Amino acid sequence: MSTAEEQGDRLAPFRGYLCLLARLEVSPRLRSAVDLSGVVQQTLFDAHRAPPRARTEAETAAWLRAIFRHNLADELRRRGAGKRALDRERPFAPDDEGPPAGHSSPSQRAIRAEELMRLAGALTGLPESQRRAVEMHHLQGLPLAEIAAALGTTKPAVAGLLHRGLKALRARLADEEKG
Repeated sequence: MSTAEEQGDRLAPFRGYLCLLARLEVSPRLRSAVDLSGVVQQTLFDAHRAPPRARTEAETAAWLRAIFRHNLADELRRRGAGKRALDRERPFAPDDEGPPAGHSSPSQRAIRAEELMRLAGALTGLPESQRRAVEMHHLQGLPLAEIAAALGTTKPAVAGLLHRGLKALRARLADEEKG
């Protein structure tokens, strides 16, 4: 197997992680303006072209997240959606208590990346309707009525999808912790 094929094989499991990252980090307003699948694809392409080097799973996830954010910023700049909102800016007031609110330490970011990888893997194993319902409700914060309209079903059906999806996610994540 060539080095390029090995690099592609090594990066393949991270596709689900990058897709979940895209859904979590990009606001619904921007999702409609940006081709997120294209940004994910470009991220994997850029990573594939980089010289291979031994990295842990957490290092690879952090490296891919940085490439993804760079590519997303480029795409937003191209679309003109990255304008500054001066009314939302806040001055930075350093303190001696650690990172400012909303920021995390490198170890906290590594743990979060590992948890997101596990969640992305578990989500990709769900049936499509359950995955979409869980993502829309728990990751995007949509109410049942909006999810029902988006999926073309009823609120009780969405409640059932959520119940079964969360039950399956819990089981998958528990099995992963055991094994």
